[in-house]
Amino acid sequence: MPKLTLPVRLALLVAGTMLPLIIFAVGIVFHNYQRDRQAATQRVLETARSIRLLLDAEMQRMTGGLQVLALTNSLRNSDFDNFRRVAVGFIDQYGKDGVVLVADRAGRQVFSSLTPDTASLPPRNNLEILEKVFTTRQPQYSNLFFGAVKQRLIITVEVPVMRDGEVLYDISFSPPIEVFQAIIEKQRLNQDWTISIFDSDGVNLARVPNPQATIGQRASPSLFAEMFRQSEATLPTVSLEGVALITGFTRSRVTGWTVAAGIAENSLVAPLWRSLAITSVIGGVLLLVGLGFAVRMATTIARGEMLHDLLIEELNHRVKNTLAILQSIATQTFRSASRTERDKFEGRLGALAEAHNLLSTDKWQGSDFQDVVSRVLRPYLLNTSERVKMFGPRVPLSPRLALVLSMILHEMATNAAKYGALSNDTGTVTLDWEIVNESPGPKLRMIWTETGGPPVTAPVQRGFGSRLIERSARDQLGGEAMDFLPHGVVYSVTSALEIDG
Repeated sequence: MPKLTLPVRLALLVAGTMLPLIIFAVGIVFHNYQRDRQAATQRVLETARSIRLLLDAEMQRMTGGLQVLALTNSLRNSDFDNFRRVAVGFIDQYGKDGVVLVADRAGRQVFSSLTPDTASLPPRNNLEILEKVFTTRQPQYSNLFFGAVKQRLIITVEVPVMRDGEVLYDISFSPPIEVFQAIIEKQRLNQDWTISIFDSDGVNLARVPNPQATIGQRASPSLFAEMFRQSEATLPTVSLEGVALITGFTRSRVTGWTVAAGIAENSLVAPLWRSLAITSVIGGVLLLVGLGFAVRMATTIARGEMLHDLLIEELNHRVKNTLAILQSIATQTFRSASRTERDKFEGRLGALAEAHNLLSTDKWQGSDFQDVVSRVLRPYLLNTSERVKMFGPRVPLSPRLALVLSMILHEMATNAAKYGALSNDTGTVTLDWEIVNESPGPKLRMIWTETGGPPVTAPVQRGFGSRLIERSARDQLGGEAMDFLPHGVVYSVTSALEIDG
């Protein structure tokens, strides 16, 4: 076998070193593509879960408002003139397109927020859900249907009106569909995403993209069948526009509706081919440069082993630099958090979302304590404002304090509505707050006092809500929380104010 010349040997050495590195880099690109795909699969499911939490929080807030309306004496006494003023206050939260109806079991409309002339209104055309309200005595959420009053596709939230232990009326609210459309549009990360909210029949009630063309249509066949096999999953689907998607969906236990989020397969494949092209070009250029450099260096060697060793060291140095360049092409991904428990935690999330909405309105410059209180206690102020009294000065809060205090007030109000002064018809709540100038800085002192509620007994064990109030006050607010029980629940919470926050 003929002996190879030095230039040829160096060229083979460069090729033998570079080609495995290029192949290795290509393998890294494919490995990261698989990781990106796995991450995208988890990401679409987490996105669907996040939107479902927002949707559930909005529907629970809507339902809570209707339940407050259902407790009004004017409605239970069929005094619809006075009830109209209360209903208008509720509708104003959602815009002019919201409609409140009250119907008896036969579907006859006895009240409409659109007109006082109920005699001219047609009977309710969704009698199935009406019957469920009277039978189960529980709130119900409709599928998408054509409304006889609005003359377009709507959904309704239905709540029973009780009197003397019996269902007297059904109160129905049809919010603007734009409420749900806004939820998903705010959560859409970019145009590669397709997000839908489906009713329990698998029909689109909100969607991006192309809402005008797709609302009222069933889910695509690849998704529709799977939605009724399980409550949550990820799978490859094809959208109504014919786009291949990686889709995750989850069903709400509150409404029975399903939220689906999908990302276009092409958004993952295109970067793969782009990375392969870049890797190939860079690898080819570096290979040619390395070969050219090796040949040029080899042809100039005129002195023995010293120059030969120098050339090998220089070549090894450049190969190491080349490896660093090729490795920089690979990208890193993250792992999403695990799935959280629902129920109470979702309600607390709903309260936290409300605080975020308030802060977003103020462009995250902070908020006033009175605004925080009003937002948290809004469901209890619609018809029982005289039972909730608030006294205190204007106190600017940092975003962090606003979030923590919202959670604490939510726990207090929830406990009062379930077990305390707001759980009957006579109890009252008084919320006082003041700024106390102490060292090393001013503090906010808030006192929540309940009177007229059911008899109070100290619990054997402190629940999560009480621990949340205490720990939030201590760890997050730099203050303390105390509660007293002898004649009615009294919470005293102090918080260090962030002057520069």
